[in-house]
Amino acid sequence: MKRFFKILKRALIVLLSLAGVLLIVAFFYMKQAKFGKLANGERLERIQKSPNYKNGKFVNQIIKPTITEGYSMTSLLYQTLFKKFERRFPTDTLPTIKTNLKALPADTNLVVWFGHSSVYMQLDGKRFLIDPVFSGSASPLPNSVKAFKGVDIYTPGDFPEIDYLIISHDHYDHLDYKTILALKPKVKQVVCGLGVGAHFEYWGYAAGQIIEKDWYEQLVVSPGFTIHTFPTHHDGGRSLKRSQSLWLSFVFETPSMTIFYSGDGGYDPVFKEIGKRFGSIDFALMECGQYNVAWQSVHKLPEEVKQATIDINAKRMLPVHHSKFSLAQHPWDEPIIKMKELAKDAPYTLVTPIIGEVLYLDNPSQTFTRWWEGIN
Repeated sequence: MKRFFKILKRALIVLLSLAGVLLIVAFFYMKQAKFGKLANGERLERIQKSPNYKNGKFVNQIIKPTITEGYSMTSLLYQTLFKKFERRFPTDTLPTIKTNLKALPADTNLVVWFGHSSVYMQLDGKRFLIDPVFSGSASPLPNSVKAFKGVDIYTPGDFPEIDYLIISHDHYDHLDYKTILALKPKVKQVVCGLGVGAHFEYWGYAAGQIIEKDWYEQLVVSPGFTIHTFPTHHDGGRSLKRSQSLWLSFVFETPSMTIFYSGDGGYDPVFKEIGKRFGSIDFALMECGQYNVAWQSVHKLPEEVKQATIDINAKRMLPVHHSKFSLAQHPWDEPIIKMKELAKDAPYTLVTPIIGEVLYLDNPSQTFTRWWEGIN
């Protein structure tokens, strides 16, 4: 018995030593620049004055658990590690179009989608780039969350000068360190949520370039052209300390049209609020993908995407947040298949451009192919 306890004691010492080493490695690994920086000083003081910052973190307007009742983080982790889910990744190369973005006439209103939530827009002569991720990965961990075959054909060097870099929140699949560094010479101004600017300043952007907004604020771009920031039910964070920076959705109100970008988030009353405030939305970029009933409070299910699009009175809708990275358990093409089916009796028009295809905002009759069909 004495020998047994000796062996057990040695085993515990080894395990504790390994745990200590792992903690030390993790501590120094997370000191890398790609993890960003938490707000401090005047930036933190402004955050603490926000009505949406309570008890040391930002909170959603409606408090509800991230994990749906009946599920647990333990069960989800077990499924991720040990259960096989079919067709999470396409085996074929996805179709793409390599558009010469620098040659696009600046006075043409258009959208180019690059997979997931990365979007280039031209509105009334201004150039916008939304949540760009062009490093081939959506994770800070090496060799993880890689882009699907064929979709990562654009680089920061392909873009013209950007008037406004729009960041919905600081998760890795929306705020990519390598891409942000490479874009620095091209970006005039950054528009992001409170606290997100700390990352940009840490990464070498000038304080005067960074415009940080709370919910229900505005940025006047030019006479008659305003960017409005709205809530979305989600969270933020690039480290173990969550919700230290704010997550946003956006309405781009120009003299000729109104565009909505949902950012990430679950279904929320804010969609009806936006619909009432603006009357109708000409074009909507709606998150649809990387969802699960287990976390639908922070990522809409397809049926909820449809309802949210109806709530904001959108005329046309482009589903984003799919077809580049697999961050959930559903088949890679399920989001676009479901959105196409749900759009059959919807009061809006679903648009489905190929990655890199130019979508003309002033041409509501433009048609698109079912590019995902026949791809394994």
